Amino acid sequence: MGKKGEEGEANGANVLEAMPLFAKELIAGGVAGGVAKTAVAPLERVKILFQTRRSEFHSIGLLGSIKKIAKTEGVMGFYRGNGASVARIVPYAALHYMAYEQYRRWIVDRFPNVGRGPVLDLVAGSFAGGTAVLFTYPLDLVRTKLAYQVGGSAKLPIKGLLSSEQVYRGILDCFSKTYREAGIRGLYRGVAPSLYGIFPYAGLKFYFYEEMKRHVPEEHKRDITVKLVCGSVAGLLGQTFTYPLDVVRRQMQVERFLVSNSTVAVKGTMETLAMIVEKQGWKQLFSGLSINYLKVVPSVAIGFTIYDVMKSCLRVPSRDEAVIEVVASRRNSEASSLHS
Repeated sequence: MGKKGEEGEANGANVLEAMPLFAKELIAGGVAGGVAKTAVAPLERVKILFQTRRSEFHSIGLLGSIKKIAKTEGVMGFYRGNGASVARIVPYAALHYMAYEQYRRWIVDRFPNVGRGPVLDLVAGSFAGGTAVLFTYPLDLVRTKLAYQVGGSAKLPIKGLLSSEQVYRGILDCFSKTYREAGIRGLYRGVAPSLYGIFPYAGLKFYFYEEMKRHVPEEHKRDITVKLVCGSVAGLLGQTFTYPLDVVRRQMQVERFLVSNSTVAVKGTMETLAMIVEKQGWKQLFSGLSINYLKVVPSVAIGFTIYDVMKSCLRVPSRDEAVIEVVASRRNSEASSLHS
């Protein structure tokens, strides 16, 4: 029995050794994203209802909204749209973390004179965020539309929706109806403010996290509590600077629900931003920010912490070791091709 156990451990170790570095980073990032997103799903649902200005929720505040959802939809109401959210966040987080590591290694490899300080993390994090958004945005759009719907009797009209035909039954139904209505452009509605927002947010998030970790004494760097604190502050600071663009994106995503005439031309990012300030007031650009703080602190903290723990479990080398390993591998392959 002991021999079999040892063989199993050896086989597992061999599999990990054989697994490409980017695959390990994809797995670690995907797990981190899925766990973090599910942990804060109830706050995310209330935040979306605030951002998209559903009047029956906007007027009753955070606690009133939580009570209303619990009373009308039950516990599962807090997780409405979470299936689409997790379906999006797993590939998004996997791509985000993996792309960050890849961009970081690529910059160090191609520009060896560039310092390995926080600016490197800022640039790599920004481009990684943009890459992840472009690949996974349609899932974010679907998540928002599903979360925007408020459950009730199927026989009763739902306040804020134009007709029962616009009530989506699930992820695939939302995808198909959105695609039929507006094609590929419809699935990427609101992607511009997402990109405007994600570049500084993703970059600042990695910048603050890695910068704070650099000031932690070596003996405490593996402490999970330290990782949680660093992740919390990083998420908080990064989100504050970019939150208004998140509000603009949400309102663009549900614009078809908010207009009575489907032929009205859809607005761009700056037009939507100006419209919100003019008609709803500048405070609306920060609507739900307090909830977002409650959400971002555990979400980013859990995400970074689980990512670091998963990398350790998957035996991912340190960043400097990984750079050396990748550069050596590339040079070996170039040398082999020259000899052949």
